[in-house]
Amino acid sequence: MNWFLAKIVYRIVCGDGDHTAQFDEQLRLIEAADEKSAFAKATAIGAQEQEMFMNQQKKLVQWQFVNVCELYKISALIDGAELYSRIHETDNAEQYIELVNKKAAHIQQSSVHKYLQLL
Repeated sequence: MNWFLAKIVYRIVCGDGDHTAQFDEQLRLIEAADEKSAFAKATAIGAQEQEMFMNQQKKLVQWQFVNVCELYKISALIDGAELYSRIHETDNAEQYIELVNKKAAHIQQSSVHKYLQLL
């Protein structure tokens, strides 16, 4: 068996859908014999995990499976192995770096908070 990284995409529609289009891109680990089987398994997961529910404003929210748009074979599960890479281009480098640093600080604060709860 082999391991694959699959990107499963859902469209999020709230109410009549009269809002800025929203998509959830999920990276999932898939164990399969080959690429064809991995794609089929990821597609089945995507279809299975579609859902509909009512939000607090009593509007229908739908997570609609779009498709599996990326599939990568993972050669080995080793510490520090690169699983995914994406080049991000922006007109404001400083703003992007600030956002990355804020996210990192949030992760660090959350880790400390969880550790203190265990004490």
